[in-house]
Amino acid sequence: MGQWLLFCAALSGFLAVGLGAFAAHGLKARLAPEMLAVFQTGVQYQMYHALALLGVVALLKFVGHNIWLQTGGILFIIGTLLFSGSLYGLALGGPRLLGPITPLGGVCFLLGWLSLLVAAIKLKL
Repeated sequence: MGQWLLFCAALSGFLAVGLGAFAAHGLKARLAPEMLAVFQTGVQYQMYHALALLGVVALLKFVGHNIWLQTGGILFIIGTLLFSGSLYGLALGGPRLLGPITPLGGVCFLLGWLSLLVAAIKLKL
């Protein structure tokens, strides 16, 4: 599980940097400022959670198998796909039906952090 989570963290971080550069250089002249800000919010949250996922991987290496850490990592991945993915789609002119998906991603982020909180309580590091 740790190797898979590390792969996802690395891929997500790579994509966040690439998409951020694409927005700054390729979309700046094409998108309205508010849509560029929406896109950048997606990039920021993707990078925050790529780094959080790296932390989960490090903790798993340190403590071994832990369902709460693993669940948190999986929720961060799902949250990134839903939250950041829907913001990218909306900013690029995708269907408005993507709008209700964004909060679902946010809920996944919150549940992921809650899973880490439970891990912290149970692990007693």
